[in-house]
Amino acid sequence: GIFLSSFLGAAVNLTLVTPEKAIKLAANDFFRHHLSKDGKKLTLLREMLAGCGAGTCQVIVTTPMEMLKIQLQDAGRIAAQKKLMAAQAQLSSSSAAGAAEPVVEARTTATQITRELLRSKGIAGLYKGLGATLLRDVPFSIVYFPLFANLNKLGQKDPNVKAPFYVSFLSGCVAGSTAAVAVNPCDVIKTRLQSLQRGVNEDTYSGILDCTKKIWQKEGPMAFLKGAYCRALVIAPLFGIAQVVYFIGIAEFLLDILPKHRA
Repeated sequence: GIFLSSFLGAAVNLTLVTPEKAIKLAANDFFRHHLSKDGKKLTLLREMLAGCGAGTCQVIVTTPMEMLKIQLQDAGRIAAQKKLMAAQAQLSSSSAAGAAEPVVEARTTATQITRELLRSKGIAGLYKGLGATLLRDVPFSIVYFPLFANLNKLGQKDPNVKAPFYVSFLSGCVAGSTAAVAVNPCDVIKTRLQSLQRGVNEDTYSGILDCTKKIWQKEGPMAFLKGAYCRALVIAPLFGIAQVVYFIGIAEFLLDILPKHRA
């Protein structure tokens, strides 16, 4: 029903969110490490460049994940819409036709969607909306990583000693929610572009500019902030936890073993 359809796409998120966050955090540390080599100061601009690189790398996983999640959510929404319309049609004709048979709701799975996309459009099908995903994730990382790093520094009593875990957690929460709200308009556009199935009277879009124009004209500027509050609530603890787990030593361990393999 409608309640269950709200959870469609959760399995895709749970499966792919871990590698997505791992790529983002590891890539940011990798770029920060190389941009601060040879005594170079890691300025705000360099921190933003590192975030830009991290955001670009993560779309390898993010785009297919978002694509499948959105298709599953759309499938549930449209199935519920069709079921409601069929029920209304049956009620209007029930007096003449007698008892109507119940509508059978077919379940769509991530595997089915993946197979259909690969069969009809190849690998490119899973990367539909790549440009819009980059438009969201690159600015997100540019905002998030420098903001987190500077907030986390405020909790360091000594530059050579890590901040307490709760400082890293709170820094991740604040930076994550701030970045999520900042790029929410890009997320709205990305979601619309990646929706392959359309409900009754829903628009189709030819690209980022066309999508932006139609949303602005038909729904107004506030439409670009739809879901911002929910995204901030979800992303804040997600990045707070991810940053704490990562910051306790994984980054340093990975960066320390790289030179050893080269030797």
